[in-house]
Amino acid sequence: MKTFMANAANIERKWYVIDAKGKPLGRVATKAASMLRGKHKATFTPHVDCGDYIIIINAKEVELTGDKLNKKIYYNHSGYTGGLRERTAKVMRENYPVEMVERAVKGMLPKGRLGRQMYKKLFVYEGAEHNQKAQKPETIEL
Repeated sequence: MKTFMANAANIERKWYVIDAKGKPLGRVATKAASMLRGKHKATFTPHVDCGDYIIIINAKEVELTGDKLNKKIYYNHSGYTGGLRERTAKVMRENYPVEMVERAVKGMLPKGRLGRQMYKKLFVYEGAEHNQKAQKPETIEL
């Protein structure tokens, strides 16, 4: 019996929706990252992008456990001297909820060309509406 190796020709992709309302950010991100990689499939191949498309809705209502709202800090640097910008998780959730969820998922994906390819299949929305209704996505419960 030969070992199955997935390639671009024999990958079937599905669409899934994850509702982040009231769910911890880490739980949502790990489930999304795992499905973007394709680890939930029996045909998982580590060096091939065999994952599915993921839509995350209600990013503004994602929860953070403990005192992370006040203590967790997101850093950005412009590359110039004194160009460091710091934001707390509370500010991120109020003003940039999509970026907060995207960062959490992106950090759990592989680094490099393959990870960037997987990241393109992630769609995050602030509210309950999304633009991928034509793909008839299935809902996933966490």
